[in-house]
Amino acid sequence: MNINKLLSSRVRNIKTNPFIVDLKKQNEFLNSKIKDKKILIIGGAGTIGSNYIQQILKYNPSKIAVVDTNENGLTELTRDLRSSNLLNYKPTYITYPVNLLSNTFDKIFNSDTWDVVSNFSAHKHVRSEKDKISVEALIKNNVYGAIKLLNLCEENSPKYFFSVSTDKAANPVNIMGASKSLMEKLILSKKNNFRVSTARFANVAFSNGSLLDGFIYRLDKKQPLSCPSDIKRFFVTPEQSGQICLLATFLGDSGNIFFPKLDFHKDQIYFKDIALDYLNEEGLEPIYMNSEKEAKEYDIDSNSGKYPIYFFKTDTSGEKTYEEFFTEAEDYNIKKYDSLGFINSPKVQISFEEVEASFDAVFNNSKLEKLDIIKVIKRYVPDFMHIETGKHLDQKM
Repeated sequence: MNINKLLSSRVRNIKTNPFIVDLKKQNEFLNSKIKDKKILIIGGAGTIGSNYIQQILKYNPSKIAVVDTNENGLTELTRDLRSSNLLNYKPTYITYPVNLLSNTFDKIFNSDTWDVVSNFSAHKHVRSEKDKISVEALIKNNVYGAIKLLNLCEENSPKYFFSVSTDKAANPVNIMGASKSLMEKLILSKKNNFRVSTARFANVAFSNGSLLDGFIYRLDKKQPLSCPSDIKRFFVTPEQSGQICLLATFLGDSGNIFFPKLDFHKDQIYFKDIALDYLNEEGLEPIYMNSEKEAKEYDIDSNSGKYPIYFFKTDTSGEKTYEEFFTEAEDYNIKKYDSLGFINSPKVQISFEEVEASFDAVFNNSKLEKLDIIKVIKRYVPDFMHIETGKHLDQKM
């Protein structure tokens, strides 16, 4: 499937890629910062991380080490790179199927002096806040992982540190977004110690595990499509996700939070519209269902050329019907670059030890409830206005 073709009629930044403009303007600068440098990438087997690697290899770093818990993902990443021309100049390239929070990761980090450290390891789904156990896992990845990585960088500072954030960190209403907002604060606390940056993101179209990626699986398995009718999002392609992160790693000043320069009113599109476009692209006529039960009972095999689709009003915890990259209270700049805006963030005073101790106290409580974790998050992210409905996305098709 051609993602660009499918989305370009609705998404302006996919029809004409604006990030290419800044890449061309900054080509000489980027080359000076990347060529012959040593780069450590955590979470590099995912959609954004792997596309970041493809972009950064164009500037001939001398060494790339990629860490990810997904061993199969690392295998496919390597096959993909080896089957292209990106590794033809023979840099040192090595992958490690290792958890960031493990002692083994410390050995990887301390095995060399890294010029660039880029982190893509994250729980990225709103659906991760199912219960107290799933929330604990999310916090340990997104918050404890950031603390550990920043502490290691403090001891052996890279020239550039980058970690991907999310649009959901702006006015967060879900735990994932709030955890990333806290991660941003942790990163900003080091802005005067070594060079740090991050990026709030749009949805990466058809990325691993995304709703749109799920559409492909549903058709392949002859299962009905289903999505909320009232949720709209910004979208970038997988390739653009790598380009955005490449630019955000090296441009601007320490502490900048970058975001794609997209129009709130013109560039957000509804999931339901993409679902219908996808069926049309596949030559299928949508048949609208009134419930999940009705959709699952529809006989796809006996109705050639037609396909069941179920739209519903969103009613699950932590869902905003729209996206935003910054708040009016933040000092943002949308004029300096063609394709990116950024937030000028002040240094944040925050104790890593206190943050970990606060979460450890609730995690070690045998009577722990999900609300206890939310209370700790609100202590550090006071603008966190959690939407709790008692339902979560894993209860949907």
